[in-house]
Amino acid sequence: MAPSSYQAPKRGDKAEKVTYSQTTESNLSHTQTTVSKLLEGKGDAVFSVRPTETIREVVGLLKEKHIGALVVTDQNGALMGILSERDIVRRMAETPGQTLPQSVEDLMTRNVQTCSPDDYLMDILSRMTEGRFRHMPVLKDGNLCGMITIGDVVHFRLKELEYEALRMKQMIVG
Repeated sequence: MAPSSYQAPKRGDKAEKVTYSQTTESNLSHTQTTVSKLLEGKGDAVFSVRPTETIREVVGLLKEKHIGALVVTDQNGALMGILSERDIVRRMAETPGQTLPQSVEDLMTRNVQTCSPDDYLMDILSRMTEGRFRHMPVLKDGNLCGMITIGDVVHFRLKELEYEALRMKQMIVG
């Protein structure tokens, strides 16, 4: 016997609406977010130095701009390397008291890991975590178009999760 609150469908009843609270697209949307989406909110400002500048100048710029790394470019703006606070601290341990007069090209990382605006954020996060680096220049057609940090990626992902949680609450509450 059917529960008393149940009423069998009758001829003429409207067809039930089909709803999908979860779709493959909604469940995987965060894995498909690209670097360009992050840069839309962050901006494309990239601070750079020349290889002949001194570490003293770099330290001042890092402090002034409140950043942790600078890209090293030639006179045409082509990427030559990257120099981070971590690079400077390591050299200070190796050459105490002699680091500040050294040139950028002596300390910079030449084999720079880069990404493109079309790369997926989750892939970039994995590369940064596995490679143990925190800054990644963004190149489009060989030209610098931005810089992202692991903090940018994590912050962006947290905002996505907050938004998804809010959407779920709204669905539940109505």
